[in-house]
Amino acid sequence: MAKNRTGEGAEGLPIKMLHDRLLVSVEGEHGERRSGGGILIPATASVGRRLAWAEVVATGPSARQVEIGDRVLFDPEERAEVELGAKAYILLRERDLHAIAARRVQGEGHTGLYL
Repeated sequence: MAKNRTGEGAEGLPIKMLHDRLLVSVEGEHGERRSGGGILIPATASVGRRLAWAEVVATGPSARQVEIGDRVLFDPEERAEVELGAKAYILLRERDLHAIAARRVQGEGHTGLYL
């Protein structure tokens, strides 16, 4: 079952995620990146719709499949950003995720747990 984690808000007040909401930390910037062959791809290069990975740092009590520490795949164009303690996070709903990557997700021939 998903755990609930509280954090500290801008004024030092405790924060509790509600319903199926997830607070995630994005891995890297959406700017320049390198291809598998080491070629630098500028942020202005258009490659179509690209999904992004992030790490879950807090979950609401109704999150059923996601746990803190999981890596999740989501569409960065469908997101809400929030700043807590001078660090930017993204607020998502569990139903908006495309995939979960976690050690507990196992099985031969499976690429992950899809929602």
